[in-house]
Amino acid sequence: MTAAAGRPRLRLRPGVAVTRLRDGLHLRGRDGSVTLEGSKALPALWELLSERLGQGPDGVTGAEGEASEASEAGYVDPGIGRARLDPADPRVEAALAALTAQLHAHDLLAEYPAAAAEPPAWLGASVHRPARAAAALAAARPVVAAADPGGPLATALIGALGRAGTPPRVYRDTGLPSDRVVAVAGTPPVAVAVVRTDDGGFVTAPAEPERARTDAESIAVRLRPDTGSGSADGGSVPVPGGATAGAPADTTALTALLAGAAAQRLLCSAAGLPDPAGREEDPELLPDRPAVLVAVARPPHASYRPWVTGPADPAAPAPAPVGNLAEALRRIGALADPYLGVLDAPRPGDLPQLPAALAVCGSVAGPLVAGAPRTDLARLSAACRAAELHLGEGLPGPVAVGAGPGHALGRALRRAALAAAGSSGRPGHVLGEEEWREHPQARHWWTVLTRHLELPMEMTVRRFTAERAYLAVVRDPAGRAGTAGVAARAVEATAADAAALAALGAVTRAMAAEHGPAGAVHAAFSGAEAPLAVAGVEPAAWTDEGWTDRWLAGITRREPELCAALARLTGVHPEPWQPGGADPAGRGAAGSAGPPVLAALRACGFTVLAGWGGAR
Repeated sequence: MTAAAGRPRLRLRPGVAVTRLRDGLHLRGRDGSVTLEGSKALPALWELLSERLGQGPDGVTGAEGEASEASEAGYVDPGIGRARLDPADPRVEAALAALTAQLHAHDLLAEYPAAAAEPPAWLGASVHRPARAAAALAAARPVVAAADPGGPLATALIGALGRAGTPPRVYRDTGLPSDRVVAVAGTPPVAVAVVRTDDGGFVTAPAEPERARTDAESIAVRLRPDTGSGSADGGSVPVPGGATAGAPADTTALTALLAGAAAQRLLCSAAGLPDPAGREEDPELLPDRPAVLVAVARPPHASYRPWVTGPADPAAPAPAPVGNLAEALRRIGALADPYLGVLDAPRPGDLPQLPAALAVCGSVAGPLVAGAPRTDLARLSAACRAAELHLGEGLPGPVAVGAGPGHALGRALRRAALAAAGSSGRPGHVLGEEEWREHPQARHWWTVLTRHLELPMEMTVRRFTAERAYLAVVRDPAGRAGTAGVAARAVEATAADAAALAALGAVTRAMAAEHGPAGAVHAAFSGAEAPLAVAGVEPAAWTDEGWTDRWLAGITRREPELCAALARLTGVHPEPWQPGGADPAGRGAAGSAGPPVLAALRACGFTVLAGWGGAR
C-alpha cells in the first residue's frame, strides 16, 4: 500500500529492533521502547504493518531470539497456525492504525517526504522529521582545519563527516597545535575542537569558532597532570581516568571515538538538533552550561563533563538561582568535577557520620573538614568554605560564598556580627541557662558535647544590645580548643538556636580533630544553610523542633528578621560580584578575564560577596 500523494511516508526509525513474543511484540529504539501484548493477532498485524513502514518480516526475531524465517507476505509463522489477515477488513485497518499510534507515542517512527530521497540513516534515528535536518546539513558546508590534515585525527574526522553525508573542505592551519583539529559548519558558523593526546582527549561543546579554540586551549591546560584539575589546593591530580602520562596506548579506537563525537556534535548543532551530551538527562551536567566529552585511554572510557570555567560573558543572562539543597549539591558537583572542576569535591570519605556528619575536601589552606547535622549539609558547608578560602587569597577583607544571594548574605552577616562582637564587645548581658537549655536541639547537642564526648566545655549566651540577635560561645576552660579557648561561636535569631549551633560546632570541631586529617581547617554549620535544606520540604505535622527538619524550618522562618537585625548592627550591605564590573579585589574590570573560580561560581548560580569593611 502506498502513501497518498503529498502525504509524508512513515518509516520505522533506523536501528529499531523488533522481537516477536508468543502473543505480542517488543520494539526498542535508541530513545524509546514498547511491549505490545494481549492479542494473538499482533504478530500477523505486524507483518502487514512492516510492509507499510518499509521493513519486511526478515528483520523480526522470534520468541527464542533467533531470526524468523521469511514467510509469504500476509502470513504468520506457519508453525503457530494462524490464518492470514485481510488488509481490506475495516477491523484490521483499525487495528493497524492503533498499532501505528502506539509506535508514534513511543517515538519509534520517522516521517519522510513523499517522492523524495531518504536522508542518511543517522538522521532518521535521531529526529522525527529528518528531511528538515538533512536540508540544513546540505547547506552546512563543513570546513576542517588542522596543522596536519593528513594526520590520524584529522583523517578520522574527515571520514566521519563524509560518512554522514557532509564531506568537508580541508585546509592546513599552522597556528593549531599538532594534537588539535577544529571543524566549522553552518550559518552562522558553529565550531567544535577535538584534541587527542597519549592519555586520552576531548571534544569541546559547539560554540562560535573563536570560542571553540579558546575553550580547547583552556581545557587542555586544565587536563594537564602538572596543572591539576578539580582541586582548589593546587595539588597534583592524576591524569584523567588514571592513565599514566607518557605510557604507550592503542590510539586507533579512541581516535575514532573522538572524531565521531566531534562530527556528531558539529552536525547536530548545524542542523538544529539536540546536543548529544543530553544535558537535561544527565544529573552530572548542568542544563544551561556546556558539556565537554572527555575520553581516557586506560581504562577506555568517555563521558560528558560539565565545563563551568570558561570566560564569563557579560551579555549572558544571569544563571537561575539555586532553588533547593539537591540543586545546590548538583552544581557543587560541577564545580568540583574531577576532570574540569575548580574545587575539590567534598565527600564523607572515612569520616564518622555520628553523632554529627562530617565532609572533607582540599582547599588552599590544606584539608578542610565541615560538620553539620546531615552529610548533605556538611558537603554544602565544605564547598562554600573552600571557595571562600580560595577567593580570600586575592581579595581584601572577608569573602562570603553562597548558593544564591540569600545564602551568601546570611553567611556574610553572621561573620560580620562575630567580628564585631570580638572587636567591640557589643553583646549585652549574659542570659541564664534556662533561656536555652530546654530547647530540644540545644539540649541534645550540649549533651552530646559534654556527656557523650566527655568534653568539659562552658556555654555563654548573650543578646546583642537593641537587636533580636544572640551570640553563643562555647569555651574550653583548659584552653585546648584554640585561641582563648574558644571551641565554637554562633549568631542566630534566638538564644536556643545560637546555643544549639554553637554546641554543634564544638561537636564537629572535636570530631574533626580526632578523625580528620592532621591540621585540617574546620568549617562550622550555621543557620544560613537552613533555607536551602528545607526548600520544597514540608515537615510532618506531628514533629517539633527536636526533629532536624522542623528545627531548620523554624530557623528559615526567622532568617529574614535576623538578617535585617544583623545588617543594622554591623552596617554591612555587600553587593554581589558581577562579571564585567569591578573586580572585588579592586584590580579594575573583572569580566571574562577575572579569576576562573569567580567565573565558575557565577556560572553555577552561586553568589560571591566580598570587601565589606576591610579585614575585621
